[in-house]
Amino acid sequence: MEWHKLLSLKRFGDTQERPRKAQDETRLGFEVDYDRIIFSSEFRSLQDKTQVMPLPIHIGSGRNFVHTRLTHSLEVSVVGRSLGRKVGIELLKKYPELSTDLGYRFNDFGTITAAAALAHDIGNPPFGHSGEKAIGNFFASGLGKQYKNFLTDSEYQDLVDFEGNANGLRLLTASRKGIPGGLRLSYATLGAFVKYPKASLPKKPTKHISDKKYGYFQSEKDFFDALANDLGLLKKTAGDNPSYHRHPLVYLVEAADDICYTIIDFEDGINLGLIPEDYALEYMIKLVKDSINTNKYHEMESVSDRLSYLRALAINTLINEAARVFMENETAILNGTFDCALLDKSTYKAQIEDIINLCVNKIYQSKEVVEKELAGYKIIENILEHYCEAVLNAKGNQAGSYDRLLLGTLPDHLKDVDKSVYELLLGVCSFVAGLSDSAAVKLNNTLTGKHL
Repeated sequence: MEWHKLLSLKRFGDTQERPRKAQDETRLGFEVDYDRIIFSSEFRSLQDKTQVMPLPIHIGSGRNFVHTRLTHSLEVSVVGRSLGRKVGIELLKKYPELSTDLGYRFNDFGTITAAAALAHDIGNPPFGHSGEKAIGNFFASGLGKQYKNFLTDSEYQDLVDFEGNANGLRLLTASRKGIPGGLRLSYATLGAFVKYPKASLPKKPTKHISDKKYGYFQSEKDFFDALANDLGLLKKTAGDNPSYHRHPLVYLVEAADDICYTIIDFEDGINLGLIPEDYALEYMIKLVKDSINTNKYHEMESVSDRLSYLRALAINTLINEAARVFMENETAILNGTFDCALLDKSTYKAQIEDIINLCVNKIYQSKEVVEKELAGYKIIENILEHYCEAVLNAKGNQAGSYDRLLLGTLPDHLKDVDKSVYELLLGVCSFVAGLSDSAAVKLNNTLTGKHL
C-alpha cells in the first residue's frame, strides 16, 4: 500500500481530485470530516448509550460518574489524535515527498485518526455489546429465523451476526433523498474507520486480526469495493466477497480504543467501588513506574484525583508505546504482513491483560451489567418482532391498522416497501441500533402498553 493513496481526500461523488496542496489551511478536508461526525444526530445519540455500566451506583457519594458511548468516543478521539500526530511526524521523516511534493502535514495523520476514532462506535446498538448479540439472536434462533428463506446466505449472515462496525459504515455513507453519500467523509477517514475490511461471509477466512469480524453489509458492498480500490488496499483473499488488508491508520484507531477501554473502564470500576482503590497502584504502577511522582501522588487527598493522575500517566505511556510499535512495523503493515493489534506487541502486554482480566471479573460480569444486558435482550427482541412484521406485512399488502401505526413511527427513508426483504429487515435493524438506551426502553414500554 502507498501513503499518497491512503491519504485520499476524495469524497463520494467527486469528479475531480482534491490535492492536499489545494486545501484551505484554516479548515482542512479531514477537519471537515470530524465536524460532520460530531454534528450528526447519530453521534449525538451516543450520549445516552451504555459503554459498560448502565447507571451510577453511588448516588450522592461524589463517585457516580460513568462513561457513555459519547464520552468514550470523545476520549478515544483525543488519544487517536495524539497517536496520529506522533506517527505522522515519523512518517514524514521517512517519506519526505509526502510533505514536499504533496503538501501533507503531520497533523493530517492526527486528524484522520481522530475523526475515525470519533465515529468508531457510531453504529453500535443500545445496551452495550449485548445489543449486537440480541439483534443477531432474534434472527438466528428467535422469531426472525422465519425470514431466512427470503435472503441469500450473505444477507442472512449480516443479520444473524449483526455488527456495529458494519452498521457504522452504513450510517456514515448511506444515501437518502437529497443527501447522496451520507456524511460524504473523505476516503482516508472512511478507510481508517473500517476496522474489519471484509463481508460477513466467509467467517474468519484467516487468523489475521482484520478477519476477526466484518466491516460492511451486503448493502454497502459496491461502495466498499470502490473505496478499497481507490485507497489501494491489498486483498488477502479472492472471490465475490474478498477480504482486504486494513488501512494502516486503523491500527492507531484500534490502539486508541484499546488504551481507553483498558485504562478508563478500570478507573470507572474503582470510582464505582467495584474494584478496591489499592488495586489501582498495584496494577498500574508497572505502566507508570518510570514517570510517577510518588510524593505528588500521596499528597492528593481524593480517590478521584489520584486515579486521574495515574490514568493520565498510563495513557501517555501506552500512546508512546503504540506509536513505537507502529513505526517499527510500518513496512509490514503496508505489506499486509502485520497480523495483530499494536498493543499485542507491546512490552506492557502482560500488564494490560492483567487489568482487562480484573475488569472482566469485577465490572463486565457485575450484577448491574448483567441485569442491563438481560433487559436489553428482551427489549430489542420485542421491538424487532413488531417492526419486522409490520414492514413485511406492508410489503405484501397485508398491513393492518396496527402495522400502519407502527410504520408511521419509522423515519421516512425506511417506509419504502418496494425495497427487498433484506433492505427492509436491515433497515429495521439499523433503526433499532440507532435508538439510545432510554429511547429503546420507552419504545418497548409503548409497544407493550406499559405507558403512554
